[in-house]
Amino acid sequence: MSRHWPPPPAEAQNNWREKTYRVIFGHDTPAGRGFDLLLMLVILLSILVAVLDSVQDLHQRFGTLLYALEWGFTVVFTIEYVLRLLIVRRPIRYALSFYGIIDLLAVLPTYLSLLLPGTQSLLVIRVLRLLRIFRILKLAEYLREAGVLIAALRRSWRKIFVFLCVILSLVTVFGALMYVVEGPEHGFTSIPTAMYWAVVTVSTVGFGDIAPQTTLGRMITSVLILIGYGIIAVPTGIYTAELTQGLRQLDARTCEQCQQLGHSADAKHCRRCGAALPTE
Repeated sequence: MSRHWPPPPAEAQNNWREKTYRVIFGHDTPAGRGFDLLLMLVILLSILVAVLDSVQDLHQRFGTLLYALEWGFTVVFTIEYVLRLLIVRRPIRYALSFYGIIDLLAVLPTYLSLLLPGTQSLLVIRVLRLLRIFRILKLAEYLREAGVLIAALRRSWRKIFVFLCVILSLVTVFGALMYVVEGPEHGFTSIPTAMYWAVVTVSTVGFGDIAPQTTLGRMITSVLILIGYGIIAVPTGIYTAELTQGLRQLDARTCEQCQQLGHSADAKHCRRCGAALPTE
C-alpha cells in the first residue's frame, strides 16, 4: 500500500474508491500487482506505437491504425490519471508529485498534437512511468542509491551554478569579440550567432557550421579551445566530490551479524536482519 497517498477516510471504507485504491495503489495485493504489470505492458506498447509512427514508411502504410492506437492509449491513461486523482485523499499533492507530473505528461502530447502537429512524438516520455517497476518488484534499494545521486546533485548545484555563470560570461565576451573580428561576411551575422559558436567551441564539440576565416579569429578560437579543455571537467569534479561524500555516509555502517553494508549514519538497526548496529 502506498505510504505517500493515503486512502480515503475510514468512513469511505469498502466503497468503490477504497476498492479502486487497493487495485491502483496496492502494490502488495494480487489485484494491485496485476494492475501494475498490465500498466507496464500498456506503457511499453504505447511507446512502441509512438516509435513506429515516426518511421515514414510505416506511417504511410499504417498511419491510420497507429493514430487510432495512439488515441486509444491516451484515453486509457487519461482515465487512469483521473481515477488516481479521485481516489486519493489529497489530489493536489499527488498531482504535484513526481509520479503525478509524469502521469500528466504521459497524456498531454496527444492532446497538444491537435494544436501543434508533431508533438505526439513526445509520447516517449511515457517511458518514465516505468520507474514504478522499482516499487512493483520491490527494488527499493535501487531507488535509495538513486537518492544518493540526487542528493549529491542538490549539494553541488550552487557550485555548478557559479561555474555556469562563468561559462556564460566567457561565451558572451568571446561571442561579441568574434562578431567584431569576423563579421557577417564570415558567418558571424549577430552576437547571438557568435555566442552559439562560442558554446560549441568551448565545449570542444566543433560542429564546423561556423568557422573563423581570419588569422586573428583563429587565434581567438585556439585560446577558447584551450580554455574549454581546461574547464570542461570542473562540473564533473564538483559532482564527483559530493557523490563521494554521499557514498561514504551511505556505507558508513556495517552490520556485525550479516555484514550488510549501506546503512545511513543515523540507522540503529540492520535493514536486512534487524540486528542492532554498532554505535560509533
